[in-house]
Amino acid sequence: MREVEAAAGLAVWGADAVGSAARAALVRDGVPGLLARKDPTLWGPDAEAEAKIRLGWIDTHRRSRALLPLLAELKAELGDLDRVVLAGMGGSSFAAEVIARTLGRPLTVLDTTDPGQIGRAIADRLDRTVVVVSSKSGTTIETDSVRRAYFGAFLDAGLTPAEAGRHFVIVTDPGSPLEEAAREMGATVVLADPEVGGRYAALTAFGLVPAALAGVDVAELLDQAEELLPALSAGGDNPALALGAALGAATTAGKDKIALVPDGTGIVGLDEWAEQLLAESTGKEGTGMLPVVLESPGAPVDGPDVLTVTLGGSLPAGAVPGGGVHPDVAVNGPLGAQFLTWEFATALAGRVIGVDPLGMPSKSESKDNAAAILAQGPPAEEPSFVEGAIEVYGTSTSTLAGALSAVLLDARPHGYVAVMAYLDRDADTDAALLRPILAAIARRPVTFGWGPRFLHSTSLYHKDGPPLGAFLQITGAVASDLAVPGRPYTFGQLQAAQAAGDRQALTRRGRPVVRLHLTDRASGIVQLLDAARSLGN
Repeated sequence: MREVEAAAGLAVWGADAVGSAARAALVRDGVPGLLARKDPTLWGPDAEAEAKIRLGWIDTHRRSRALLPLLAELKAELGDLDRVVLAGMGGSSFAAEVIARTLGRPLTVLDTTDPGQIGRAIADRLDRTVVVVSSKSGTTIETDSVRRAYFGAFLDAGLTPAEAGRHFVIVTDPGSPLEEAAREMGATVVLADPEVGGRYAALTAFGLVPAALAGVDVAELLDQAEELLPALSAGGDNPALALGAALGAATTAGKDKIALVPDGTGIVGLDEWAEQLLAESTGKEGTGMLPVVLESPGAPVDGPDVLTVTLGGSLPAGAVPGGGVHPDVAVNGPLGAQFLTWEFATALAGRVIGVDPLGMPSKSESKDNAAAILAQGPPAEEPSFVEGAIEVYGTSTSTLAGALSAVLLDARPHGYVAVMAYLDRDADTDAALLRPILAAIARRPVTFGWGPRFLHSTSLYHKDGPPLGAFLQITGAVASDLAVPGRPYTFGQLQAAQAAGDRQALTRRGRPVVRLHLTDRASGIVQLLDAARSLGN
């Protein structure tokens, strides 16, 4: 990996070996400079209206500096409220989680509707908790439900409504329904940049407010992005251009599964943030990139249609990039510059692929399905068979191992497997071990997503990208449910409705879906992993 594009401490290796022709075309057409100047015409006339109001991310870090005094003052005012909980989905939570994990600051992220996960969070140091509620639209059902649950818990603990309001910081767009609700609660309101779409919002209030309250010096992130900004309009020494051209060229050449591999050099979780950015920005019109997040550099991923990209922090002089593997592309540098590089590269890749990377993909179908199920009750379903602690739906096989094998066969020769777990990301964490097991056996790309978290990420690619996926949905029995205050349903019912709504959206498109329902979560996960391992014997 000899060719290197570097600026502001951010370096990209290997990109020109993949995307040199695409890069030359972008430079010939002046695209880097036009994008740096926020030209809304770069993705065609159909995209222009949306692009006019969605390119603020290019320099939003400059406007975000106005937040710094407010955040310092707010942190001081909160005083003993030193446990920070973030209720947000997708672009409203991913970046803040990356920042906190990378810089070693405690932040509890609730991007779930699992009653066990939410109940444990509420029971943990409630008197010291400040809840950051982040929603661009102000109508996200998961976020609103968690807000209601926490407000109810504060009241149950004996606080007055005014005292409970002090425990909330609301981040939303100006004029959203959440802004109005927040002011009625007496919560602190921080308005976000309205000209930045959620998945590009890392360096806006959505990424910065929870991170700052958790103790991160977010000014450093803004400095890193600012140092990179001048390079983005250049044709040479422009790492974002090199990366975007490589991603776009690989996708158009058939290497459209992008394996994102953490290289162990200090940045934690950036792969999951990039997963959402790439999938939502490009997964549309029957095309796009499928990000495949790997657990470690040695984790299995296979196929001639895979482009391997390692991600990490700045490397010392002379260090070999890639974390011990031999990636196609390696990206290393400080976190603030990484955010801006990937955003810029994704916009360029959309140009190469021929899709609008800034448009807001419709998320309404699964959401509308879930709302209808909550109103009308769950659909009647009979399992194909029951094996131990697992009910199996949607297969003509008669054993759990057979059902898993059938899913893997559906992904061949050019597809992928998506494992979608509507479970507790903390208590049921071993479910994620299924991904590398299946990937090693299938020799095809396998993704893993926690529901409903992935509904705001790869789910859009599942539905609007290439029809090549085979889907394995995992749900689980709820041992102890939790009410959503002011709503006629519980978190367990909401979680089940979201899973059912997602299944409906996939099956209506003819996507193959097998569902595994764990009647006992702990024993069901053990049984599932054993069945998967048996396929490799």
